[in-house]
Amino acid sequence: MKKVVVASMASVLLVSAHISMAAGDAAAGKARAAACASCHGANGISANPLWPNLAGQKDAYIVKQLKAFRDGVRSDPMMSPMAKPLSDADIDNLAAYFSSLK
Repeated sequence: MKKVVVASMASVLLVSAHISMAAGDAAAGKARAAACASCHGANGISANPLWPNLAGQKDAYIVKQLKAFRDGVRSDPMMSPMAKPLSDADIDNLAAYFSSLK
């Protein structure tokens, strides 16, 4: 029984460490998000129904979509060129910023 408890605790610690390492820097994301504001709004709320609101989206969703645009898995004439120069850190930071907005 003791081995099961120790193994469970170790698993929780590993998962927690992975989650904290994957988190971006919201302050850096805010600075990088200036380019996003023209379509997605200054606070992540788009004024145009053609473009999605980013405020409050789950960070993992934002990361997945931005990487898909950047890597060519998903294509859009406006988003693909915007996402192309983003590094993984930029994407993590943008996701942290937009997911922190309500």
